[in-house]
Amino acid sequence: MKVITIGREYGSGGRTIGKMVAQKLGIPYYDRELVDEAAKRSGLAVEAIEENDQVVTRSFLYDLAIGTSYGYVNQTGIPLDLNTQVFLAQREAILKFAEQPCVIVGRCADYILRDREDLLRVFVYADKKARLDRIVKEYGEDPAKAEKLLAQSDKRRARHYEEFTDSIWGARRNYDVLLNSATLGLEHTAEIICRMAE
Repeated sequence: MKVITIGREYGSGGRTIGKMVAQKLGIPYYDRELVDEAAKRSGLAVEAIEENDQVVTRSFLYDLAIGTSYGYVNQTGIPLDLNTQVFLAQREAILKFAEQPCVIVGRCADYILRDREDLLRVFVYADKKARLDRIVKEYGEDPAKAEKLLAQSDKRRARHYEEFTDSIWGARRNYDVLLNSATLGLEHTAEIICRMAE
C-alpha cells in the first residue's frame, strides 16, 4: 500500500495512531500540514481554514460573503462559499501529498483518493466512555464540557463528509477496515494498520 487514509471519531486516538503508523513505516504523516498547504495553494488564510474546520453550521450568506475574498469560482464566475473553497483547497493538497507514500488523517482523503489501487482506507472508532476519558486526560478538555464537545466534533465531521462525498461518515462500505481503538489499544491498532499496508 502506498497511501493510508485514517478517518476517525473525535477522541478515538486516530491522530496518534496515524503518527505511529507513519513512524513505523518511515513515511510522512499529514494532518495540520494539509491546512498550511491548502492555504498556500489557494490564497485562503490559514485562520479561515482552521475556523472553517471548527464550525458545525454557519450561514450560507456568511460563507458566500467570506468566499468572495478568495479565488475559487463556479463555472459562471460566481465565487464559491467558503466551505467549498476550503474543501477544494484541501483536496489539492491531499492529491499533492499522495504523490508519495504517506499517511493522511481526515478531511475526506479516503473519498478524494478512492479510485487509487494503492490505497488503504481506515476508520478508527471507540466507545463513548473511552473517548470521553481521552478527551479529558490527554486533550486536557474540561470534564463538564467533554460530552458536548465530543457530540459537536462528530457532528461537524459527519456533516462535512456527507456534504462533499454524498456518502455516510464512518459507514463500513467507505473503508477497507474499521478498528476499535478502545478494544485494541492505540499501539496494537497501529500495528494492524502497518501489517495491512505491508
